[in-house]
Amino acid sequence: MQLGLIGLGKMGGNMRERLRRAGHTVVGYDRNPDLSDVKDLAELVEKLEAPRTVWVMVPAGNATQSVIDELKDLLSAGDTVVDGGNSRWSDDEKHAAELGVKEIGFVDAGVSGGVWGLENGYALMVGGSKEHVDRLRPVFDALKPEGPYGYVHAGKVGAGHFSKMVHNGIEYAMMQAYAEGWELLEKVKSVDNVREVFRSWQEGTVIRSWLLDLAVNALDEDAHLDKLRGYAEDSGEGRWTVEAAIDNAVPLPAITASLFARFASRQDDSPQMKMIAALRNQFGGHAVESAKE
Repeated sequence: MQLGLIGLGKMGGNMRERLRRAGHTVVGYDRNPDLSDVKDLAELVEKLEAPRTVWVMVPAGNATQSVIDELKDLLSAGDTVVDGGNSRWSDDEKHAAELGVKEIGFVDAGVSGGVWGLENGYALMVGGSKEHVDRLRPVFDALKPEGPYGYVHAGKVGAGHFSKMVHNGIEYAMMQAYAEGWELLEKVKSVDNVREVFRSWQEGTVIRSWLLDLAVNALDEDAHLDKLRGYAEDSGEGRWTVEAAIDNAVPLPAITASLFARFASRQDDSPQMKMIAALRNQFGGHAVESAKE
């Protein structure tokens, strides 16, 4: 099958390679000419036979919208656009409607697998009409891991990105739990080999997971993570998960707390704790520490 692929970064580039290994023809475009197969999107579309499929792997928001706008003018009725980036699910219906005016199909694909996907495959959560999704099944089969799992047609347009968003929210909470356990183990004097404690959990325990394996990898590289700063960004999907929970009145205490923990990691000196220290001093005469010079 032929496929145009826009965005050849760490994931997009590996996806191109995995698809080619499976025998598919992939024409890739990236703003970096060293990575790109063509000079622009017009040339990419010209190289594809109708009905065309173009897979978009660029950052969510303005970047994705810009590509959708350009493809709308380049593609024809019967073609299909797949958004495989981390777009907000609420943008999918808008993009589907914009492309639908020209009878161009739209599929949203939540993709998980990171830098390991080339060899291990990508978990795919797909949203869209059965007609559009079924036509792309050879592509999904090539990208997914071997075996019966790793792919789902989750529902109508938006369902793929919504499912991936919830996946990432769960990921936030799982990482936070491992991080809290690691910090507590590091804190006590009786445990003197925290890395090997984590390693011992990799087999036979109910908390074994790929994230745990990655934690052990990280500790093998830096036993006490001394080389790292305690600062963590968030991609946006954690926030969207919490917002969706509020909109649907679904309690997500663990995921919400893990998101707020990332916010706290960016504060060198917590403004909230200043107020708490001041209040404890006011009502109880508790000692306070002076601000650092």
